[in-house]
Amino acid sequence: QVQLVESGGGLVQPGGSLRLSCAASWNIFSFNAMAWYRQAPGKQRELVARIFYGGSTNYADSVTGRFTISKDNAKNTVYLQMNSLKPEDTAVYYCHAQVGNPAVTNYWGQGTQVTVSS
Repeated sequence: QVQLVESGGGLVQPGGSLRLSCAASWNIFSFNAMAWYRQAPGKQRELVARIFYGGSTNYADSVTGRFTISKDNAKNTVYLQMNSLKPEDTAVYYCHAQVGNPAVTNYWGQGTQVTVSS
């Protein structure tokens, strides 16, 4: 059982920055992928950014150029650097891990609140 613990959320003004961290209880080097999702009130959970086993990444169009996902295998941690934050980025951000081949298991963190407001 993989445990994922997010941290780094909070209140920030528009145009500001935050860095989210997700610490995993397993060695993330072997994970198929890790990702950040978010869910705003009244909306569906959506993919924000994903980083694959080999290091390649993809992003939602709404955050491309502003957010950067990265990972530190030695620390079993994935990060989401968020710059030029907008009020519409306000949401609960969840860490996700996909593990296993061919049978895949998905794991989720408990979420961390990000609020962008003046």
